[in-house]
Amino acid sequence: AVVLFFVLMSVVGMLEGMQIAFFAVTKIKKEDRGDKKFAKMTCELLFKGKGRNLPGFMIGRQLSVVTCFFVIARVTTLSIAEG
Repeated sequence: AVVLFFVLMSVVGMLEGMQIAFFAVTKIKKEDRGDKKFAKMTCELLFKGKGRNLPGFMIGRQLSVVTCFFVIARVTTLSIAEG
């Protein structure tokens, strides 16, 4: 349970960081985004189709975060007998 808790919290942290990074990248001109291979591939995928992938990613990210928190809540719930 502890391992699952930390894995899911790490996933949530990465998803939140990606959201911040992707919104920051939208304000940068294409030629100023850098020349690293994975950065270019990510930006090409994200802004493909006139930027329609970004809202789709954000919706999927939110659903993933909600699912992670539901699982985290179930993992961290205690069952204590009354009395």
